[in-house]
Amino acid sequence: MIESEPDARAYVGARCDEQAMSRLDRFVAELRGENERQNLVAASSLNDVWRRHVADSAQLLEHVTGYPGTWLDLGTGAGFPGLVVAIMRPEWRVSMVEVRRKRVDWLSHIVEVLKLSHVKVHFGNIERIENCDASVISARAFAPLPKLIDLAARFSTDRTQWLLPKGRSAAQEVRDLPGNIRVMFHVERSLTDPEAGIVVGTGRISNNRKGAR
Repeated sequence: MIESEPDARAYVGARCDEQAMSRLDRFVAELRGENERQNLVAASSLNDVWRRHVADSAQLLEHVTGYPGTWLDLGTGAGFPGLVVAIMRPEWRVSMVEVRRKRVDWLSHIVEVLKLSHVKVHFGNIERIENCDASVISARAFAPLPKLIDLAARFSTDRTQWLLPKGRSAAQEVRDLPGNIRVMFHVERSLTDPEAGIVVGTGRISNNRKGAR
């Protein structure tokens, strides 16, 4: 269990190189500054930013198998987990979707400052994002699980890996899914919060939602 800021830095540092750690430090510094202008994360969480946000995002990498084509992060907010993944795995393609223009502008600024040429930031509602085949779909504190799965289904393939941090409600949200979908998912314990869980699954989910307009 990751219980402190030193623990969190050590955990992340053991899973990326020095350049990535330098970029993460810059990202955190930029986050602190921007949080005074717009509410990216709870101000109180900045005292524990490496555990609450950076390591909390980085732990998702433990559940990825193979070399993902496109990592799609929905409702990326302040860049968690999308930017953390993009920084720690610079060879992976990461697409982040965010509906708030101010956050999109800031995310685009960070992508430019950190020279993350493999990252795309999409502005708009998920319903308006063009279809793509996502190798990984992530979403952190974005929407209730049934709604999230419904919105993201059209991006899934038979090999898509779903990584959905859901906090303390993870197990209950999985139990509430329809049986044909519920069997695709299970809950892994979070390394940063003993009471939280990560909903993990693999596969395609079909729905009747139309493609992006």
